[in-house]
Amino acid sequence: MVTQRINPSILSADFANLQQELERISTADLVHVDVMDNHFVPNLTMGLPIVTRLQQVSPIPLDVHLMIEDAERWAPAYAEMGAYSVTFHAEASSDPVALARKLRDIGARASMAIKPNTPVEQYLDVLSEFDQILVMTVEPGFGGQSFMETMMPKLRLLDEARKKHGLDVWLQVDGGVTTDTIVVAAEAGADTFVAGSSVFNGVPADRIAELREAASIHGAHTHAGPRR
Repeated sequence: MVTQRINPSILSADFANLQQELERISTADLVHVDVMDNHFVPNLTMGLPIVTRLQQVSPIPLDVHLMIEDAERWAPAYAEMGAYSVTFHAEASSDPVALARKLRDIGARASMAIKPNTPVEQYLDVLSEFDQILVMTVEPGFGGQSFMETMMPKLRLLDEARKKHGLDVWLQVDGGVTTDTIVVAAEAGADTFVAGSSVFNGVPADRIAELREAASIHGAHTHAGPRR
């Protein structure tokens, strides 16, 4: 059975009513939480105290995306507070494999994100060390950007590598995901999709269902369920 996951990004939610917004997306698979430090990316969102509170009230697991410097220092704390998945950027880590192992040891899924200008080839041989690879389909830092179809060759390389080695590694895309672009990403091998404005700028449950259906029709990749 093909599994296509929809992870709405609360970057597009009403920040004054985050608990209510979480309830509105309760039919999603996970909630994508963007943590930005105004250093790694030119924007500032939320930190560990707020994410910890979201963890306490969210009806679905947290998919935390750390767009911050010094990932080795901060990422483990998000795993320790109970995040289901913790994504750090390859560009912000001095030893991605060691950090992924630490996150796994704590009990979180270990995910690594790759910015548009970062080659993916150098990570193909260590793909088994990660539970998920996030291919950014926009420049990280802001919501509402246009989907970069030029990132699809990266997805295809990753998909080929995980098939070759029989790996259960999720392939996530983040940025500009709509019912149109999700088809492009699914056909390239993505199975996990971050969607912000395309979910919250309507009735979330309806939008989530529409995105999942579009991805399921065009995705042709079978994967196992969660690792934990």
